[in-house]
Amino acid sequence: MDSKEILGFCLKNGLLIDREVLGLFNGTDEDATKFIIERIKERTNNRVITKNIFFENNKAEEFFSEIPEDKKENIQKLKIKLGLSIEISKSSQESAQSKFLSEISKSSTENRLNELQEKTKSPQESSQIKFDEQISKETGQKILSDTSVKVVSTFPATSKGSDMKNFTTYFRNRYSEMKSFLQERPELTNLLSINKISSNRQGISVIGMVSDKKTTKNKNIILEVEDLTGKIKVLVSESKKELYEKTQDICLDSVLGFKCTGNREILFANEIFFPDASIPERKKSPVEECAIFISDIHVGSKLFLEKNFLNFIDYLNGRTKNSPEADKIKYLFVVGDLIAGVGVYPNQERDLEIKDIEGQYAKFYELFSKIRDDIKIIIIPGNHDCVRLAEPQPMLDEKYAWPVYNLKNATLVSNPSMINIGSRDGFSGFDVLLYHGFSYFYYANTIPKLIAQDSANAPDKIMHYLLQNRHLAPTHASVQYVPHEKDPLTIRKIPDIFVSGHTHAGTVSYYNNILVISSSCWEDLTPIQEKFGSKPNFCKVPMFNLKTRQIKILDFEDEEHKNKIAAKMAEKKSPQEMAQSKFLSEISKSPTGKPAQLNLARS
Repeated sequence: MDSKEILGFCLKNGLLIDREVLGLFNGTDEDATKFIIERIKERTNNRVITKNIFFENNKAEEFFSEIPEDKKENIQKLKIKLGLSIEISKSSQESAQSKFLSEISKSSTENRLNELQEKTKSPQESSQIKFDEQISKETGQKILSDTSVKVVSTFPATSKGSDMKNFTTYFRNRYSEMKSFLQERPELTNLLSINKISSNRQGISVIGMVSDKKTTKNKNIILEVEDLTGKIKVLVSESKKELYEKTQDICLDSVLGFKCTGNREILFANEIFFPDASIPERKKSPVEECAIFISDIHVGSKLFLEKNFLNFIDYLNGRTKNSPEADKIKYLFVVGDLIAGVGVYPNQERDLEIKDIEGQYAKFYELFSKIRDDIKIIIIPGNHDCVRLAEPQPMLDEKYAWPVYNLKNATLVSNPSMINIGSRDGFSGFDVLLYHGFSYFYYANTIPKLIAQDSANAPDKIMHYLLQNRHLAPTHASVQYVPHEKDPLTIRKIPDIFVSGHTHAGTVSYYNNILVISSSCWEDLTPIQEKFGSKPNFCKVPMFNLKTRQIKILDFEDEEHKNKIAAKMAEKKSPQEMAQSKFLSEISKSPTGKPAQLNLARS
C-alpha cells in the first residue's frame, strides 16, 4: 500500500496516523497493513497511530503474532523500521538479498555481494538469526542486540524538529539538568537566581550558562551569564592567576557555578565550578574477561590497512603465536567510521577502492564475520557511515548497512550511547560511554589549554575537558545536532569507561577514576593529514582486563609501515623534535607509567 491508500483506510476506520509511522508503513503488504490497523482500532483506545502504540503494554507481539503465516514474510521490513525484534530466516534473507542483487549493475561490487550471499547460505550461517528485544531506558526504543550486552541508553532517528521553539526548549532543559548537577556542590552557598540578586553588595552564588565572553583593555575577562530568570555580567580579574587561567578555558554555552561578590549590576568571581564527572572507585569484575576498542577502520578506502586488520582478526581467533590472552577477549567495541563512505569530502571517489556504500559494508561483513562468535561486537556510527551527520546519529541505516545486520554477535546502537558489559549477580558491570568524537577538533582549535597541549594528537585531553563539562559538545557551534527534549549529548550517568575515535590518535588515560580511551585507526596517512601535520596512530588496539584492570596496547602495525611513517614525519621535524620522539619512544617501552605494548604485527 502507498501512503495515500493507508491514510484513506485509516480515515475510513476513524483513525489518524503519525507522519513518521505513515512513512514506515508505506510500501508494505496491503492485507497485512490493513490487518494491523484494524487490530490497533479494536484493541487500543488510541485514535492516533504512533510508534509508541507498538511498545505500550507489549502490544507489538500481539499485533504481529496474529498475522496470517503467508503474510509474515512481507511484514519483516516493517518490524525492522519500527525498531522491533526480528527473526531473519534463511528464506527471507535470501529473497531480500537476491532482490537487491538483481537490481544492482554488473560490477566488482556485485561479485562481493554475491560472495556475501553465498556465505549466508552456508550451513553455519543459514540457521535462523534472532535478535533479542531490549528497550533503552531513556528512549523506550527497542534495539537489535545480544542479551549478554545491556544497552543503557541509545537514541532513535526521531526528534521534535529544528524550529526555534524546539531549540529554546532544548537549551532550557539542558540548563536545568546541568543546574541539578551543580546544586550538589556544597561550595555554592547562598545560591540565588539572577533576578533575585539585590542592589546591595553581597556574597552570593549563581548557576548560569555562559552566553558571551570578552577580554577588557585591562585584560580582565567578562562573562555574560544567564539563567531562566535573567542575565548578568561576571568579571574575572587578571590578578587572580589560577582563576583567570581557568576562565580562559571556559567555552560558550557551558553551564557553570560561580561564587561571587557584587550586586545586580555586576558580579566579581572568586571561584568557578564545573559540573564535572567523577566516580569514587575503579571497580573490578569477579570474572576475568577482556574488552578491546577500535574505530576508524575506513573499509573501502585505498589506504585501508587490510593486511594488518587480518592479522588482528587472526589474533582474536587464536591463530597467532603470541596470543595468550586472546581467549579472554569477550567484547569488541567499534566506535564509528566502519567504512570510508561516499561523498564525505570533495573528490573522495579518487581515494576509494570500493566506490559504493553497500559494497563497503559487504566488505566490512566479510571481515567481521571471521571473528569468533563468542566475542560480542558493539557498533556505533561515525561521520563516514550511512547516517545523518547531525547528532545524535541513529544506529546504522539497515537500507544500506544490511550486511552488518547479518552479524549475529553484533549490537548496533546510536552515537552517542552507553553500554553495560560484564554484569552478573553481585556485580553491576562496567558502563561504557561511546561517542565517535566529531566535536573534538572544535575544542582542540579553540580552547587555549587544549591548543597548548596539541590535543588534536592527544584527544584524551579533549575528553577530560568534556567530562569536566559533563557534555560531549557544550558549544552550539561545535557540532551539527538535532534538538531533543532531553539533550542526548549531556553526560547524565557517569561512565566507568569513556571511548572515542575520529581523531585517529590512540591514547589511554584516567580522569577522576574514569578510564578514557581514544582509538587509533586502520587507514594509512592521508594527504590531508600529512598537510596539516596530524600524527595518527595505526593498528593499535587497547585491551582492558575487567578483573585486574590491566591495560595492554596490542600493536598490529608492521615494521615496514612504521619505518615509512617515521620517514615521512622526519621530513617535517626539527632535530629537537626528533630527539624528543626518541626519548618518548624509549619511555613507552618501560613497564612503569605506561600501558604495556605488545607488537603483534606480521610481515
